[in-house]
Amino acid sequence: MKKPNKKSSKLFKLSTIKSLHKWLSLLVFIQLFIWLGTGIFFNWMDHDKASGNHYRQAVVKQDIEHIRLLDPQAVLKATHLPASEITLVQRLGQPYYLLTHDKGLYKHFDSDFSLVDAYTGVTLEIDKTVASALARASYNGTAKVSTVLAVEPPIEDFLKEQNSLWQVNFSDELNTSVYINASSGRLVGHSNEDKRFVDFFFMLHFMDYALFGQDAVGGFNNWQIIFFALLTLLFCLTGLIWTLELLIKGRYKFK
Repeated sequence: MKKPNKKSSKLFKLSTIKSLHKWLSLLVFIQLFIWLGTGIFFNWMDHDKASGNHYRQAVVKQDIEHIRLLDPQAVLKATHLPASEITLVQRLGQPYYLLTHDKGLYKHFDSDFSLVDAYTGVTLEIDKTVASALARASYNGTAKVSTVLAVEPPIEDFLKEQNSLWQVNFSDELNTSVYINASSGRLVGHSNEDKRFVDFFFMLHFMDYALFGQDAVGGFNNWQIIFFALLTLLFCLTGLIWTLELLIKGRYKFK
């Protein structure tokens, strides 16, 4: 029985490493080209349009009759759910106590709130009608509300958002959508076709591919980036091995 040729086995391994290095160089080049192209686009794009706030306006606040306000402690006692915090806010020009039942570290983290009228003590439910009014208050266009939808995460226009929202759509030329937090009535943001177009390039730049559905996170913290980082590391290692082989063979000469 013939013994395996160590030299041919070694050559086979080196050939495999070279072939792997070439294919990895192609993959790395394609992604680097995408990063370069999207980076140039981000420098050239209209940042005002990219924000999605073409029809957004500041919500007008009204004067509060402080003498009529209910005692916050009385409101807390009357509430059946435990609250860690109570804050005076305005919704549609009226004062409300915002009761925090569960609060995330950031606004987009999963949280739970309720609103109580600061004058009457009546709990405000954020339904379709209220959500439409809140969206209209932040919208300075002339278009009418076309649809009002209850949406759950993941939300395509705001991938980081983890709360239930109302999506209020307007029938303007930009297909503007206004998002309202379903428990606090807070304006989450505006989105339109301009913002969605830019979001597509952000998806390419961050390798946060929307085709993976719930895996899209709206940033660099995704498994595609981790996988590509490992491929790049492997690309560097195969290149290093190839370089050492050429060095051993005396292909590099130093004067």
